[in-house]
Amino acid sequence: MSSKTLGIPISEIEVTNISTHGIWMIVRNEEHFLSYADFPWFKDAPVRKILNVQEPSPNHFHWPDLDIDISLDIIKNPGNFPLKAK
Repeated sequence: MSSKTLGIPISEIEVTNISTHGIWMIVRNEEHFLSYADFPWFKDAPVRKILNVQEPSPNHFHWPDLDIDISLDIIKNPGNFPLKAK
């Protein structure tokens, strides 16, 4: 007898690790690192708020508890999108 996966996956995004340097996130089987240098909003955030990530539209990620919105392009190329707010 073999086990069969039932249903469809409900999430293709997951924060998999939080360290002193940043966070790791899996997006459709691809791992991405968000360093605190590039994404400082996560540095002092509580773990439960970092883990609560949604994808309201393809390649657009939203952390409702932190009021953060980031696209996959920004995650992959943070140098192309320098921080503006002070």
